[in-house]
Amino acid sequence: MSKHLLKSGIIVSTMTLISRILGVMRDIVIASLVGSSMNADVFFFANKIPNFLRRLFAEGAFSQAFIPILTEYYKYNNIKKTRELISVTSGTLGLIVLIVTIFGVLGSSILTALFGIGWFIDWLTDGPEAKKFELANCMLKITFPYLWFITFVALSGAILNTMGKFSVSAFTPVFLNVILIGFAWFVSPNMDQPEIGLAIGIFCGGLFQCLFQLPFLIKEKLLVKPKWNWNYPGLIQIRTLMIPALFGVSVSQINLLFDTLIASFLSTGSISWMYYANRLFEFPLGLFGVAIATIILPTLSRSYLHSQSKIFTSTVDWGVRMVTLFGVPAMLGLMVLSKPLLIVLFMRGEFTLNDVHNTSLSLLAYSSGLINCMLIKVFASGYYSRQNTRAPVKYGIISMLFNIILNLILSWFYGYLGLAMSTALSAFVNMFLLYKGLYLQGVYQLTKQTVFLICKIILASCFMGIILFYQLDDISIWLTLHIFDRVVSLCILIILGIFSYLVSIFFLGIRLKDFKSITT
Repeated sequence: MSKHLLKSGIIVSTMTLISRILGVMRDIVIASLVGSSMNADVFFFANKIPNFLRRLFAEGAFSQAFIPILTEYYKYNNIKKTRELISVTSGTLGLIVLIVTIFGVLGSSILTALFGIGWFIDWLTDGPEAKKFELANCMLKITFPYLWFITFVALSGAILNTMGKFSVSAFTPVFLNVILIGFAWFVSPNMDQPEIGLAIGIFCGGLFQCLFQLPFLIKEKLLVKPKWNWNYPGLIQIRTLMIPALFGVSVSQINLLFDTLIASFLSTGSISWMYYANRLFEFPLGLFGVAIATIILPTLSRSYLHSQSKIFTSTVDWGVRMVTLFGVPAMLGLMVLSKPLLIVLFMRGEFTLNDVHNTSLSLLAYSSGLINCMLIKVFASGYYSRQNTRAPVKYGIISMLFNIILNLILSWFYGYLGLAMSTALSAFVNMFLLYKGLYLQGVYQLTKQTVFLICKIILASCFMGIILFYQLDDISIWLTLHIFDRVVSLCILIILGIFSYLVSIFFLGIRLKDFKSITT
């Protein structure tokens, strides 16, 4: 079992790594094109709203509700029933999302006013940010249909993951990144408003992602004709799980939108600085946290259905150990190397040294919550696999309220940096509540061996961080280097960090067997 998970983990992480690298390249190109200008703020705003709804209707709540039910149908029913469930789910969900998409395009001005209220007020009063509102309204009409495409991407990805075909859905985001890079290089520079070209690229990227997965569904004989059936038994089960899951997933997304709302009152560049920092933050989160949570969810669902509590507990424990192994050093690495990373990746074109400084502060704040965000993914899988979506909702609402209060307080004193700080702090609250819930229900408890292992990992990571800190040159020196020398210097630091971490965990007695603890 552990070998199977390790193999799946390597496959998913490799595909995710390719996607994330291209994602960073995409952001490098975008940063050079628009920097942290007014147009950049508006583009990131117009991209964030459909992504918010994507999390609700597609990747987040839907996958968490759909995979356990599909696993049950696939295990206990014949292929005909499984195909029927997919047909009804795709038809019903597809029609609902289509209606939402149409309303989103037609009502883009309302959405822009709601989530960019600072810009809307300036538009009403002929203030300096009035143009942001008009541009955001236009761009949202272009980016919003991405929601419809990505919903079916998430549906087909969930089906393929349940079948054990993890690499396809993990590789799919590559197409969005490649297309956006292409539009940023060849389309946007030839337009009066380059950000409009980027918005069109998002639309095309969503379409190509959707088309890419179809041949794999055909190969599995699971590409079926969508049909509407609101009262289909399997769909009722999915709805029952999905509705509370919507609230649970929406918590983190509402936090992000609330950040955007407050940032619309802050200085130009605030949204962009948070975006670039969040993109680097999401690199290890997606590579390790999301990937590990993705591969353990089907296993947890199967072990729950078969009442294999020992395998269930061991699988959660394996997830905790793996995200800690990768998450803690990644967190400290991002914090120590924040400015060199930003200088090498983004400081060219419209992205200035001032942007590097402001983005690095945001990255420091976000990074402090990285391991908590990874553990949230693992612990939440422990609930969703048992078809318990209510508890994560309750804990999520508590952390959301905590985040909103902190946002109002910290943004008053620290501006955009306070928004990032409150996000990291609320992630800890959410993680703690999820773990406490599993513990009180007798589902999962950290073993002494795992606690001891985590302490060793923290110690090794701290040693790595100290080594990097003392080897890091002053930023003024980095600014004098040629781009090639900057890249070489950063690669040397990263290699040094990895090497010092591996040596540390070896001398602390951590071995591969510590991550093969799942009982068959």
